[in-house]
Amino acid sequence: MRWWNGSVRPVRDLALALLLLAGPALADTGFITCQNGEVLSVLDLDKGTERARWPLPGKPAGIAVGAGAVYTVSPDDKTVRRLSPETGEVLARVTLDGGPIGVALDAGRGRLFVSDWYNARIWVLDGKTLGVTAELTTGAAPAGLALSPDGALLASADRDADQVSIFDAETLAPLARVTVGTRPFGLRFAPDGRLFVGNVGSNDVTVIDAARAGVLATVPVGARPYGVGFARGRAFVTNQYADTVSVIALDTLAPEALIGVGEYPEGIDTSADGQRILVANWFENTVSVIDAATLKVIAEIETGDGPRAFGTFVMTEDGK
Repeated sequence: MRWWNGSVRPVRDLALALLLLAGPALADTGFITCQNGEVLSVLDLDKGTERARWPLPGKPAGIAVGAGAVYTVSPDDKTVRRLSPETGEVLARVTLDGGPIGVALDAGRGRLFVSDWYNARIWVLDGKTLGVTAELTTGAAPAGLALSPDGALLASADRDADQVSIFDAETLAPLARVTVGTRPFGLRFAPDGRLFVGNVGSNDVTVIDAARAGVLATVPVGARPYGVGFARGRAFVTNQYADTVSVIALDTLAPEALIGVGEYPEGIDTSADGQRILVANWFENTVSVIDAATLKVIAEIETGDGPRAFGTFVMTEDGK
């Protein structure tokens, strides 16, 4: 599916330019972990260009941004890094004895959560020094992590246990374990607090009332759903094996559309203005830009080799 070699496909570049002229410039930056190339691609999402590639060893996958920093997780060298978003300088790092993969930032409390694939736990790190301050017990093979919009809850997708673990994000006390579909991997809280979980083994999304620890619905999507994002009253789910993004209406949980993107889509995030969805295509070395209103792909931006961007990767001009 590598049918164009430029940084932005020219036919769609005009559509992107028109979209940007329709609203204020937000100076969004995308930080894309590229596992095969061992780099971090830095994207100017408003111009639709890649402005830098920073070396990042250890086959990076997990990503979280906020509080004026970029946090990356490299499973091969077991290293978590805090980087300057301006220069890529490594400001802090820690090597963890296990299988770090997923990451979530609790900026309000100055904490970073990192999942340990091999040892059924979550490390709690100091957001500045990256020193380990606590450990939480999960089900087998925790992957994706997510913090609720109000900062009250932390959730982990425990892949080999077919469940989600939910914790009190303030006290770190375990609250519940909720059975979901087969092999949950990526998850994210919707703006209204519901938790959406992509189940790569059963090709569906489990929707959870996290506060009550109850399953609300199971929604079929494409083959091997990986990540979830939200915009304009919809959920967007990347389907790795289908090269598509499923669109689900948040009010009815009914499927709305299926959007073709690049090959093997994985990480997904939303622009600050809520008008664009960004999708990292692992096998195509691009990020697809979707207009969240029209549900059309309006641009594709070239990245380093093997973009995964597993987590939150869009940072606004103020560092949030």
